[in-house]
Amino acid sequence: MMMKKINAWFGLNTVRKKVLLLSKLVGGIIVFFYVFTSELPTNRRIAFVIWFGLLVAVIVGVDAMLGRFISKPIDEINRTARQMAKLDFSAHCNIHAEDEFGELSQNLNTMFSNLGVALEKLEAANKQLEKEATKQHLLLTQRKELVDSLSHEMKTPLGVIRAYVEGLKEETDEQKKQHYMDVILSATDRMNTMIVSLLDLSALEAGAAKLSEERFDFIELAETVAGRLLIDTPNANYRFTYELPDEKAFIYADKYRMEQVLNNLIQNAKNHVCDSGEIHLSVIRRESKLRFSIFNQGEQIPPQDIPMIWEKFYRGKSSQNNTFNSSGLGLSIVAQILSMCETDYGVDNKPNGVEFYFDFSLIA
Repeated sequence: MMMKKINAWFGLNTVRKKVLLLSKLVGGIIVFFYVFTSELPTNRRIAFVIWFGLLVAVIVGVDAMLGRFISKPIDEINRTARQMAKLDFSAHCNIHAEDEFGELSQNLNTMFSNLGVALEKLEAANKQLEKEATKQHLLLTQRKELVDSLSHEMKTPLGVIRAYVEGLKEETDEQKKQHYMDVILSATDRMNTMIVSLLDLSALEAGAAKLSEERFDFIELAETVAGRLLIDTPNANYRFTYELPDEKAFIYADKYRMEQVLNNLIQNAKNHVCDSGEIHLSVIRRESKLRFSIFNQGEQIPPQDIPMIWEKFYRGKSSQNNTFNSSGLGLSIVAQILSMCETDYGVDNKPNGVEFYFDFSLIA
């Protein structure tokens, strides 16, 4: 405790003490040099020259010491402050002294560090706010799009229902009544399918619906879906052929969503195959990749329309089945799911039809 007090009183731990000691020391040295040169065994002119030379040396030494104690720390602090003014909080003040400048240097470094951390947190918060604002804007846009799409697409089935209900009230023929009721039921089924599909697609686009992942045999899934939609179909107006590998092919994906993709692509082929045309399903292994393709014989897609087939409510003019039974959302859902899987997909015009395809990585 006593040593600390002694060091506080006599230690050079302040700029004031350093300057005071230096000024006293310089004064004493000047007096000593004067006395020393006065006692030299030479004439006064030579003694004065010697004294003046020693005085210049003292002044240069004092200037160097003042530069080290005061000017250099001030320049270093000023340099660091300029960097701070440019919002460069990586700046570091390199002053190692046990005085006010050293304490100021430590405080500046601590302040820069704290400001840097605060700025990083502020930037992270701003980015999070931007993401939330973007997400909120996307949700509002999708809600508006959902309402607009539903209001537009519901006009046709609602108009059909209204017309047939009015006809049903005045119709006396039982067969016609049954036909009217079948049309009404078909229209309500279409509305239900459309609403469910549109809500599902909106959930996928907004990120509200996530994809799960599991290991499963893609060949088995393709056989199941194709069998249900293409083989077990009475009064089919097409020829179905297929090409599948003999061995199993495992992929890692959301099985329910992949079944949805296969269902929509196969249903699309059925909607666009020409009378007595061919639908060909193919699954081919290519090293570590698996390619699924579905071909339907019929009219080609106009090249300018190819980018639009993945959009909501796009329906090709070549559909052989009544588009009243189609929601126009199947390919949009396919594109959204495959995009979320980060896999390649597309469509090619063939000489006598159209082929849709997508790739997937195989796993052991």
